Amino acid sequence: MSENSQLPWVPIAPGIKRRTITTGATMYQMRAELEAGSRLPEHQHPQEQIVHVLQGRLRLFVTGGAHELATGESFYLAGNVPHAIETLEDSKVLDTFSPPREDYLTLDAEARSRGEIL
Repeated sequence: MSENSQLPWVPIAPGIKRRTITTGATMYQMRAELEAGSRLPEHQHPQEQIVHVLQGRLRLFVTGGAHELATGESFYLAGNVPHAIETLEDSKVLDTFSPPREDYLTLDAEARSRGEIL
């Protein structure tokens, strides 16, 4: 599966939306767009994750510490590690997960079935 206009943008928090780029048997990749000042509350998931900032600047909170990331920088998160994000300026992020985010793929299918292609 490759990124195209038929895949929906799905909101995941106020000011934050994501679109699946591609998925396979062991990996999943998405693009996220985050408005300045948006926040993704602390959460965790079993998947490993690599956050790569394509554009902008954000602060990633992991295990009690804050890590500021800017364009071109990446951060690895092990599975089940609590983390949160605060967006410092409008940002675009490429997120890669292993194994795939089945929860996100299910939400994609539901959004498509409702005709929600943004």
